[in-house]
Amino acid sequence: MEREPMRIREGYLVKKGSMFNTWKPMWVVLLEDGIEFYKRKADNSPKGMIPLKGSSIHSPCQDFGKRMFVFKLTVAKQQDHFFQAAYLEERDAWVRDIKKAIHHIDGGQRFARKSTRKSIRLPETINLSALYLSMKDPEKGIKELKLEKDKRVFNHCFTGTCVIDWLVSSSSIRNRKEGLLLASSLLSEGYLQPAGDTSKAAAEGLSDTPFLDLSDAYYYFPDSGFFCEGYSSDDDVVLKEEFRGTIVKQGCLLKQGHRRKNWKVRKFVLRDDPAYLHYYDPAGGEEPLGAIHLRGCVVTAVEDMPDTKKYDADNVLFEIITANEIHYYLQAASSTERTEWIKAIQSVSRTGK
Repeated sequence: MEREPMRIREGYLVKKGSMFNTWKPMWVVLLEDGIEFYKRKADNSPKGMIPLKGSSIHSPCQDFGKRMFVFKLTVAKQQDHFFQAAYLEERDAWVRDIKKAIHHIDGGQRFARKSTRKSIRLPETINLSALYLSMKDPEKGIKELKLEKDKRVFNHCFTGTCVIDWLVSSSSIRNRKEGLLLASSLLSEGYLQPAGDTSKAAAEGLSDTPFLDLSDAYYYFPDSGFFCEGYSSDDDVVLKEEFRGTIVKQGCLLKQGHRRKNWKVRKFVLRDDPAYLHYYDPAGGEEPLGAIHLRGCVVTAVEDMPDTKKYDADNVLFEIITANEIHYYLQAASSTERTEWIKAIQSVSRTGK
């Protein structure tokens, strides 16, 4: 009897429609031989299946302008499928596992995870993902600054010169010319983002190099909480205060509406100091749909709700009650993920202002 293909990875991704230019959140399951996508996690039958044999994957995919963390899967019949992750590390994890699944199925092998322990041998080529994590290290990484230019304030960013200086000091490169090549690769792969007209123009090909080793060229990490503000009213300053905090956790959850009581997939970003949980339409839009001020809130696991079907919410529900007694009901993808979100929110609510 032939066994069922093993599940390798599953979670929410935003998928571009094949016929219409619309992006919708889907529950995506990576199997040994293909990718299934469902309208809801609880659905028994997938809306579609993408075979992996003969396929190729491209990441990052920058075909859609401001839409970040996109990767493209091209099947053997040369049809393209586009997926968007919630944040950089999530995209890289999906791409890594899909590449491995394609390699094994094309070679007639089964997919098998290797140990996650680090090898004591150094890689022959630089690992951009590992380098990115080192650059973000709170103690030894690149320091995020508040910089002013052209009557605008850039928060959580740094200069091109700072990036090259850090690469030199960390012995990642031998000289600044080599640093420009490495920084340009980080920019191309989405590990760095341009901020301001100078760096954006270079990234768009209007300079000799995509990355600039200049003190007036600004860059930021894609999940750092970066925002830019002009000299404006006090109300705008209060609004931007919500986004000054460091991002602690992010990802997709199901959120119950306050009026219709229906459940929709939302991308959540948890920030500390000030303590806020912003939620967005995962299919697009840079502005949040709402914000939950977490200072003094109560967050607890919920085992049952009258408006929720049992199979939809088994061991994955939790509730946030704000200081002004507004209730938010959320569903994680698993009980483990629910625990992680509860612990992170509890920590932020105690320490963040």
